[in-house]
Amino acid sequence: MTMPCGVGLDSEAAVETELASLRNRVKELEAENAKLLSQVSSCQCQQMEVKHDVPVLDSGSLVRRSRRGRKRADKSIPTHLISKRYVALKIMYFGKRFYGFSAEAQMEPSIESEIFKALERTRLLVGDKKDSNYSRCGRTDKGVSSTGQVIALFLRSRLKTPSLDSEAHANEKINGRPEYDYVRVLNRALPDDIRVLGWSPVPVDFHARFSCSAREYKYFFWRQNLNLSAMDIAGKKFIGEHDFRNFCKMDVANVHCYTRRVTFFEVSPCQNSHEGDQLCTFTMRGSAFLWHQIRAMVAVLFMIGQGVESVDVIDTLLDTKKTPRKPQYLLASEIPLVLRTCEFENVNFICSSGAAESLKSHFKKESLTYQLESVIFQEALRNCLPIGNVLTDQISFNSEEKKKKSAIHVPLLSRPTEPSYEERSAKLKPREQETCPV
Repeated sequence: MTMPCGVGLDSEAAVETELASLRNRVKELEAENAKLLSQVSSCQCQQMEVKHDVPVLDSGSLVRRSRRGRKRADKSIPTHLISKRYVALKIMYFGKRFYGFSAEAQMEPSIESEIFKALERTRLLVGDKKDSNYSRCGRTDKGVSSTGQVIALFLRSRLKTPSLDSEAHANEKINGRPEYDYVRVLNRALPDDIRVLGWSPVPVDFHARFSCSAREYKYFFWRQNLNLSAMDIAGKKFIGEHDFRNFCKMDVANVHCYTRRVTFFEVSPCQNSHEGDQLCTFTMRGSAFLWHQIRAMVAVLFMIGQGVESVDVIDTLLDTKKTPRKPQYLLASEIPLVLRTCEFENVNFICSSGAAESLKSHFKKESLTYQLESVIFQEALRNCLPIGNVLTDQISFNSEEKKKKSAIHVPLLSRPTEPSYEERSAKLKPREQETCPV
């Protein structure tokens, strides 16, 4: 049976009306769903702040929950929902007990591994080390200390849109609360011989190594009978741009250019003295330094100060055409070497007044502790058993023999030499030339 024409048109119109209504309802549901997702995301962020801010900042005890509970809490909040900012940290450490700064050598303890333990413990690290865009300024060796090492990485932040204005960032607040006191929080979790001295926001293209404009080192030593004037004249010869392959440990697999620029050198006495012996220091500043470069330079300067090498030996060793192979000599001790500061443009480190007071108190306490240890050694020295008269002649003979042996100095330019750079690199596969970081 054929339907009337009017009835068919009415049916089609009803279907179209129903479809339009359904489309509008779908759009309404999508908008409502987006609104709910936004509320859920905001709720998760607020929960994250409540859960993580209080244990870190409001208590001296940083371990409030079990390790298993902390891991479960971290997994419940996606890392992309956690606010973070790119930060530079200025770090001090006393290097005597550490196997260098870097943790990559797989030798523990290292300063870097201790820092990341503290970052994880305080929950300031978002994700893991690979996610943090981490960089370091200097890779100091075993036993070397620093009062101005710098690292950079992403850290957890209270600010949703952190500012990079170095003058304003200290006063930034969210919901009436300031940014985390990174210095105070981390120092509570670090061992006594590592401390964070300050922090600064930096742009994401900042690199602690390659953004550094200058590094300054100090090397402390007792004057004894050293000729400071001769060492100062010799040290000034290092100033300028030179090939330092005879004043370093060559790593031909990774380094192909040994030209570096030294901008400052000085020998100066310190205020400290002990039993009439003056403490002195070498101060050296440059854009970058090679592996063991400072210790090699100091070793040769000591020979000049002792009068067994001439000042001109520096010129000869810097002339790599005349002296292509490094003479064999021992490096100066690593313990008195300090990376004093790393300099950057437009990076101003800050430290809250409370954290600064805690730092001063801590350093005074540590200084007194080390002075007490020194007193114990001095007491032991005074209590050494007296030398018997029967052994006097034998000991006198042995001491004379030692003096004779120590007096025999083989001139640097007459010593056996190490393989040249060309001889070392010939054993390796050809590599692309690197740019000199002078």
